[in-house]
Amino acid sequence: MTTTALPDAGGEGILSGNRRRHNRERVIRYAVTGAALTSIGITIAIVASLIFRAGQFLIHLVNPTEVDLEEAGGEAVGLGALWGDQWAPRFFEFDIKTLLVGSIVVTIVAMAVATPIGLGAAVYLSEYANSTVRKILKPILEVLAGIPSVVLGFFALRWISPNLVQNIFSGAEGQNLLAAGLGVGLLTIPLVASISEDAMRAVPNSLREASAGLGARKMSTTLSVVLPAAISGLVAAFIVGTSRAIGETMVVFLAAGASGNQALFTTNPLERGSTMTAAMASQASGTDGTISELGFNSLFFVGFVLFAITLTLNLIADRFVRRVRQAY
Repeated sequence: MTTTALPDAGGEGILSGNRRRHNRERVIRYAVTGAALTSIGITIAIVASLIFRAGQFLIHLVNPTEVDLEEAGGEAVGLGALWGDQWAPRFFEFDIKTLLVGSIVVTIVAMAVATPIGLGAAVYLSEYANSTVRKILKPILEVLAGIPSVVLGFFALRWISPNLVQNIFSGAEGQNLLAAGLGVGLLTIPLVASISEDAMRAVPNSLREASAGLGARKMSTTLSVVLPAAISGLVAAFIVGTSRAIGETMVVFLAAGASGNQALFTTNPLERGSTMTAAMASQASGTDGTISELGFNSLFFVGFVLFAITLTLNLIADRFVRRVRQAY
């Protein structure tokens, strides 16, 4: 009987593997690790820039420099500028509640449109449509997400506002927060529908079959079994849609009247207004005539407030989803 000698520990034997393959694996590991660290570093740099510039803005409000005083006409602005009756950086008025309320109004209108329509579309695609219809309708629904926001902004300005809002509400202005909210709602529908449909399709069919075995109808099964079982995904869809609505820029920039020199505080959705993103776009593009250093730093302050709001929403949603999530 002959025996086969095992390779020595220092060779490229069966257990050690191919050295070239190990080198390739090592290069790939370093590459993907570098990509991950780069993305983390970019995120940290963006947040640090927001915090630094926002801090400079607040410091210059409290202790203005000679340049700040000269630009402001010799008068100190002060923290009181953050709580007034209008957002007008050109005149050194930085009323943050004007932008906050405008963003809230637009977001409420948008989610009032996107939530029922998106959830209804998701229920139909998940529970009622057959596979053939689903393959046709879902891509058509998601095409809406591919429409550039500037196109929807012009649609909201030229069609929704004059033909819908102004026909129903006689006192509505040509550019108004309601038209902007409706445009943002159209933009958010496919996002809510897609995430909600994925959450409902992840519910095991055994739950549906058990409900049907007890004599429940399709609608009763959907409302009493499928939706409660998919609640974590539905909440995630709502939060993602809300964050998308808050962060939308071009639709509100065009339809809400945010491109003027100032935005007056208002809670009326039929009037012109501005949101945080639209105010940043207006000021950064130079449409409001602001070129001062204080006005430039106010962009970062508004961006930091927007970042804090979206981060808080995501943290609340993550905690809620973790609490109600069910594993099947």
